[in-house]
Amino acid sequence: MTSIILAGGRGSRFGRNKVLETVGGKSLIQWVIERLATLSTESIIVTAPGDCFASLAANISLSPRIKMVADIYPGKGPLGGIYTGLTESASSRAIVVGCDMPFLNVALLDYMTQISPPFDVVVPRIGEWVEPLCAIYSKNCLAPIQRLLQRNELRISELFKVVRVKYVEEDEINRFDPEHLSFFNINTQADLYKARKLAIEALP
Repeated sequence: MTSIILAGGRGSRFGRNKVLETVGGKSLIQWVIERLATLSTESIIVTAPGDCFASLAANISLSPRIKMVADIYPGKGPLGGIYTGLTESASSRAIVVGCDMPFLNVALLDYMTQISPPFDVVVPRIGEWVEPLCAIYSKNCLAPIQRLLQRNELRISELFKVVRVKYVEEDEINRFDPEHLSFFNINTQADLYKARKLAIEALP
């Protein structure tokens, strides 16, 4: 299994690139890398080319299991990042997450990987709300994603209409992550403050 970490956002709502902001003494991306380490044989960090790529490369310890790649379709949002990560993946399936999700639940992600083989996408759903950046994608998604990108259709929900999707419903999610912290991501300074508070509360 491969893990794909999307780190190509501009951080417009946050005010600056947030990926290296610290929570509990670790950068956001380091939290994500460590959470995924036990689930995957490789982690691929997908980011925008240029300054964003250079800044991350200078601050992350890369290894044969952790590599960085630049977006094949720059400026195409998360859908373009998923396409790039799947293209670079050595595995037929990948866990796809955002770089700003420090409280990913490993047991939930492991459950999702276990049930993924019959499907192209496994994605959490709570009521009408879906989290496409804490999900499992297969390489079968590559061709339909490319068609969407070529039409400049960047909504991930459009992909779900043309592939086999398994929705992980709230009752399943609650078995592993009843507080739904896996889906807590950092878009604002207030979110960062809350994450730091949660990290302190989690310490023994």
